[in-house]
Amino acid sequence: MNELDTMRHSCAHVMAAAVQEMFPDAQFGFGPPIEDGFYYDFELPRQLSPDDFKEIEQRMRRLAKSADHFEYKEIDGKSAIELFTSMNQTYKVEAINNLVSSGEPISLYKSGPFLDLCRGPHVGTTKQIGHFKILSVAGAYWLGDENNPQLQRLYATSFPTKDELTTHLARLEEARRRDHRILAKQLDLFSTNTDVGAGLILWHPKGGVLREIIENYWREEHRKHNYDIVFTPHIGRKKLWDISGHTQWYQDGLFPEMELENQSFINKPMNCPFHVQIFDSQTRSYRDLPLRYGELGTVYRFERSGVLHGALRVRGFTQDDAHIFCRHDQFAKEVGGALDIAYKMLGTFGFTDLKLIVSVRDENRDKKYVGSDEMWTLAEQGLIDALTEKNIEYQRVEGEAAFYGPKIDVMVEDAIGRQWQLSTIQVDFNLPERFDIDYEDSDGSRRRPVMVHRALLGSIERFTAILIEHFAGAFPVWLAPVQAVLIPIADRHIEYCNEVALKLASHGIRIHVDDRGERMNRKIRDAQKQKVPYMLIAGDRDVEANNVSVRLRNGEDIGAITPSVFAQTVQQVSIDRSESYGFGH
Repeated sequence: MNELDTMRHSCAHVMAAAVQEMFPDAQFGFGPPIEDGFYYDFELPRQLSPDDFKEIEQRMRRLAKSADHFEYKEIDGKSAIELFTSMNQTYKVEAINNLVSSGEPISLYKSGPFLDLCRGPHVGTTKQIGHFKILSVAGAYWLGDENNPQLQRLYATSFPTKDELTTHLARLEEARRRDHRILAKQLDLFSTNTDVGAGLILWHPKGGVLREIIENYWREEHRKHNYDIVFTPHIGRKKLWDISGHTQWYQDGLFPEMELENQSFINKPMNCPFHVQIFDSQTRSYRDLPLRYGELGTVYRFERSGVLHGALRVRGFTQDDAHIFCRHDQFAKEVGGALDIAYKMLGTFGFTDLKLIVSVRDENRDKKYVGSDEMWTLAEQGLIDALTEKNIEYQRVEGEAAFYGPKIDVMVEDAIGRQWQLSTIQVDFNLPERFDIDYEDSDGSRRRPVMVHRALLGSIERFTAILIEHFAGAFPVWLAPVQAVLIPIADRHIEYCNEVALKLASHGIRIHVDDRGERMNRKIRDAQKQKVPYMLIAGDRDVEANNVSVRLRNGEDIGAITPSVFAQTVQQVSIDRSESYGFGH
């Protein structure tokens, strides 16, 4: 645990002590540090609200000033159970029993009157917990199991200095302003509905346009790189995923089985077994390889309701999936080719600050993985060779590989500095073996191909959510679902606006005429709220000169131009896929 995590973990104890002062009968779960903060889980006699945060913080400040030492003590299991039973801490007793069963040591930390079951470490005294702020409260099942009681999870953060805390809180506020769930509703892009089911996205017309643009660009780039586009069913026989190993290694993520004609089917969690079947549908030669199959394939994974989050974490999503079948002497080059497309596409969407992580197996936990040591060594070296060939820096992380092979994850940084994992490229010697697929080599022998799994955007749903937050809903012109709104100053200008709109639409411009009976300034403000890049205003002088007066969504006036000049400008900006408005901007 680093120094900042240690400080935050100590702050979590002080927060728990403050809650215990307010609610002497509180039951305690756990309170670990997490990215950018910490939390603590409680069972309390009533629901906490933001109105309680101020009082808890005041108590924390008083406890911090007391400068109580964090005192460490080891204790045997029987004594620990007796102690926490006497304190009526049933969750702690359960945790102690689990520790005893696993043979782990049991340790306590005491600060002032507050005593907790904890491994530590902690800072020296409560005075060293930094500058803190309680952020939110949410429900959380004990031990993450929805069959267990639901506790209240109090989230907070702390930093060594007040300036760092202030900066972080401002960043959180900016993140809230960019929340894709709020913006998706405001911009009418997509929604969810309890009657449809949690974690299932309904794409509205504007969201459908945005999705179509993303997908069309994806297809364009993949066809340029000699990928064949394929389509596969949404369900398949369960035996496919028995063979692949997903029912063994990914059981909790599968939707329930369906029995049809004495056969078991499931909603597909992955596309790869289908692509294997396409490869195996005919005899393959070494001359045929590599074969690259790309699919925008919708898959279904049963995510727990507590982790669902807008379009970032869903149960049905469309992977921009592809599988490359190649020879052993080809796969490093194919990994490099996938990286080239990833860099090109992510850069086009505005993500230029990339960080690469190579995830390999934990050799001390080899039962988590399938395949021989030789296969794993070859696969890991192939990924590293591809990165070395392109002189790309990377971080190596043990224990984060998929169960069937090592992988490269591409992290991007958005407009406010947050890291998102997007592209994944994985090498797989396992599935060709499991499905017994092969090709005829140059000497007439049969050999296994290597599979390269790769998704460059991750999923369309999650990628769209990240795009919304990256651009705060103000998409560049080429991505904007509505590129321009035509605003007639008076009703007598509506006919002219409709004529101009037809001409612009014939040039591929996505345009809307606002013919509501509202004042012009109201229509301009509404278009800006909808984050439309251009407002085209038409009054008497514009009609007479066959012009439109162009205003950008940032309020800047471009002036009067002909519709044909406007069309040419927008077309060029869209072709370039730049973040420019054109017109010298």
